[in-house]
Amino acid sequence: MFDAIGLSPESFVVAVLMTFGAAFVRGVTGFGMAIILVPLLGLVIAPESAVVAAILLQLLIGPVGLRRVIADSEKESVLPIALAAMVTTPLGLLALTAIPADQARLLIAAIAIGAFALVSLPVSATVRPPGRTASLLTGGAAGLLAGFAGMPGPPVVPYYMRRNLPPRSARASMILVFFATAITGSIVAALRGLATPPLLALSAALFLPMLAGNWFGGQLFGRVPARLWRAGVGLVLGIAAASALFRLLA
Repeated sequence: MFDAIGLSPESFVVAVLMTFGAAFVRGVTGFGMAIILVPLLGLVIAPESAVVAAILLQLLIGPVGLRRVIADSEKESVLPIALAAMVTTPLGLLALTAIPADQARLLIAAIAIGAFALVSLPVSATVRPPGRTASLLTGGAAGLLAGFAGMPGPPVVPYYMRRNLPPRSARASMILVFFATAITGSIVAALRGLATPPLLALSAALFLPMLAGNWFGGQLFGRVPARLWRAGVGLVLGIAAASALFRLLA
């Protein structure tokens, strides 16, 4: 088994724990799995492989509770954002091997810090989504980051969190957008030979820990007051920004 996934038993146990924790955060907030998982998995497998593995795992977890997610989502904004993200995700995957590592780290750090800064601002009283242009730009940026770094969250989270949306609607909308990027990303990764048999086997092996972590996290969602939930979302983005800055300066 361990030969098939390309990891030692010790490294596989570490990957399982990482995946469980990252999926737990996803279950609570609706995002954060890739933001947390990509840099952690990068400690036991190649960074490029960690990005592809995160995309494959997002694809596997996407159908879980999909009917409820669709019902709770803000459909007016999800469709343009998801379509734009699906168009640009392949471009992000192309950039994954084309952009030098130093420039890549700088870009990721700038976007993560910017997203944290936006979420830290006072929440707007408005509920309606911004105009179509803002939605398409958000989706385009999310797709680029999804393919490039496996992290579609930084552009999408402020889009939903800066408005006075109910947490259930914001969470469901983000989950749908991330699932859309995972569909396109997985197809392109397979066509380009990036989704190798060991990565496919690793993703399949990590599915149950991911499912368990997502379930436990989901049990907390709805029991946490909206203000505390928003603070938790900001904390996850803050950790991501700090991590990106650390990798940039290291």
